[in-house]
Amino acid sequence: MDTNTILLISTCFASFFTFQVIFHVVSYWFSAKISPGFNNLNFKKKIEWNSRGDPSLGKVNVAIASGYLVSDLLILIWYWKVIGDKYFVIHHCTALYAYHFILKDGVLVYIGNFRLLAELSSPFVNQRWFFEALKYPKFSKANVINGILMTVVFFIVRIASIPPFYGYMYSVFGTEAYVRLGFLIQFSWVATCVVLDVMNVMWMIKISKGCIKVISLLRQEKARKSLQNGKLD
Repeated sequence: MDTNTILLISTCFASFFTFQVIFHVVSYWFSAKISPGFNNLNFKKKIEWNSRGDPSLGKVNVAIASGYLVSDLLILIWYWKVIGDKYFVIHHCTALYAYHFILKDGVLVYIGNFRLLAELSSPFVNQRWFFEALKYPKFSKANVINGILMTVVFFIVRIASIPPFYGYMYSVFGTEAYVRLGFLIQFSWVATCVVLDVMNVMWMIKISKGCIKVISLLRQEKARKSLQNGKLD
């Protein structure tokens, strides 16, 4: 086993154990310090809170991301009745399958890191859940601003990036470098990206419906208050 392989495996294991410590120890302590409402949550809410608290820290490179995904997958399975989600399992397993080619064969490293940019939307998605767990009013300023940012960022990093990404994939199809990848990696590249992007589109539709609904209700509330004040904007 060469030095690079040992380094990659060590990084994955270190990442895995780091995220386990963050989940079981650090997140409990840190969350209680920055948010007094954390201590009032029930056990199930605390489990989900901690599972959402650390993902954005681990998206530095594919090896660290793989360690995070294995850690999160283990947490999902262990606490399935609390935070189990079949789409998350599909997402994590698909990503890990793709990443193992990058770590094992050293191919498509640029593509792997490009796909990790999608996680820039995760802080906003998780913050929305935090607000909900702490029972922030749905129409509070912080909740509305985060919801809009979540929708915009999710669209930019996960949806708007789809056409240029597949355009690039098409542009290299049939080239010498593409042929050298071999059929298995070629197929895996396309298949895993399609699976992940289908889920991204599904989630985008759900997020957009929620955002539109909140904005519509805000307008209705504003109109109602204007009528009560004898004014119609």
